[in-house]
Amino acid sequence: MKKVYIKNSKILVTGGAGFIGSNLCESLLELENEVVCFDNFSTGKRTNIEHLFKHPKFQLLEGDIRNLNNCKNACDGVDFVLHQAALGSVPRSIEDPITTNDVNTSGFLNMLVAARDAKVKRFVYAASSSTYGDSKGLPKIEDTIGKPLSPYAITKYVNELYADIFNRTYGLNTIGLRYFNVFGKRQDPNGAYAAVIPKFVMQFMKYESPVIYGDGEFSRDFTYIDNVVQMNLLAISSNNKEALNQVYNVAFGERTTLNELVTALRSKLANFDAKIGAVNIEYGPNRIGDIPHSLASIDKAKKLLGYHPEFSFEKGLDEAVKWYWENL
Repeated sequence: MKKVYIKNSKILVTGGAGFIGSNLCESLLELENEVVCFDNFSTGKRTNIEHLFKHPKFQLLEGDIRNLNNCKNACDGVDFVLHQAALGSVPRSIEDPITTNDVNTSGFLNMLVAARDAKVKRFVYAASSSTYGDSKGLPKIEDTIGKPLSPYAITKYVNELYADIFNRTYGLNTIGLRYFNVFGKRQDPNGAYAAVIPKFVMQFMKYESPVIYGDGEFSRDFTYIDNVVQMNLLAISSNNKEALNQVYNVAFGERTTLNELVTALRSKLANFDAKIGAVNIEYGPNRIGDIPHSLASIDKAKKLLGYHPEFSFEKGLDEAVKWYWENL
């Protein structure tokens, strides 16, 4: 059954120049929506959205979610908000908890206030699988979380608490999406806090040995970007009242170890350059704040929102590797 998504609405994407945000902007424009991209370019990139600048329904608003007036301007006349702006990365939050909190907690609260005052129909926000913290059970089910293991995890959990209060107190409809290790086109391979897949891809392409922290048996539910876009579109399009004011896991629902990941990456890249097949893999100490295993139950999203992810880890990796080969 073909999904029916929102069309001809005005949608604000915060962090719209980032990896996930730019993919959302693109898909929303394809559906004939008016898109306001709000970004301060601290981690987002103009190159991610340059191809959208000439689109008549695209508007770029440069500003910072830590500034309430910027948030109010961004929400003016908007039907829906897709709030992606945040400082990601567990290690970054350990290095600099204050800035992480300013952006992810205070910035989030500013956006909620601005969305409430602008009377937006729905506020969908990026939550995180890091909220599961030290909970041991697998698969991860939305109602069962543990203690946070990093400042980043705390900020993302506080987002969920604020969203719930804004619904109960002010009637603002919200949906939180707990992303699990998203990967795909436009994910930045550079910098100290780069995500593992693009970082490893770039290292392999330079014939450098990627370093796995620990023994490589930590596992993740790697989630291709198109699945995340689908979930965001469902979250703003759903007419199911029961689906509102909830949090959902956004994943594929399969577990891949870092050893399996790095082996798959090497063999897929070796199809483009045989020499990559000979690059060795190195191992280092475990990282502070890392969750050992992550696997999502996606039953709730399937039941309430009709989520059906189309890209498995393997299928997504094929797409991602091809994109990186052509664009890095």
